[in-house]
Amino acid sequence: MSRKSLAHRRPSRRAAVAAGLVLAVGLAVSTQMPAQASVHAPAKRSTAAVQSVSGMSGQAVTRVADFYGAYIDAKGDYTDPDITLATALRNHYLTPDFAKRLTTWEKKNGADGVLRAQNVPTKWTATDNGTVGNGHEVIVTLTFGSGETTQKTKLFVLVERYNHIVDIGTTSTR
Repeated sequence: MSRKSLAHRRPSRRAAVAAGLVLAVGLAVSTQMPAQASVHAPAKRSTAAVQSVSGMSGQAVTRVADFYGAYIDAKGDYTDPDITLATALRNHYLTPDFAKRLTTWEKKNGADGVLRAQNVPTKWTATDNGTVGNGHEVIVTLTFGSGETTQKTKLFVLVERYNHIVDIGTTSTR
């Protein structure tokens, strides 16, 4: 063998040995890391409550909750309320006959007929109240204000069997 070929072999052999050592040390460290991590860094739990919202297609309470949630979001942005979206939601969820009656009520009372108020609630809930004739009644509780100065309004929303809102009132139809 020539001297030149031995010289070329040695660096590659040294590199292979060095790579093997690095690998061996790396494996030893990696097997110790999880054990050390579990001893020195216990998992921290969040103190915030986990929230969940669910619904089911075809359920009156889900439909009313979806409507009120989207409507309040559209109306509630004080710097830039989306009146176009609020109108589209009303057109989609309300029967045409009820939409006309609601507009008349709003002109007479100077308030939003869906919310039965001049301002937008800070919180809302929708609760199933059972079957009424061919429809279904959902109780919507709106909370206005915050802290110790809150006021609640309870609305009774009647949904027809084709999932359109036919009435919103302050008393139950049951």
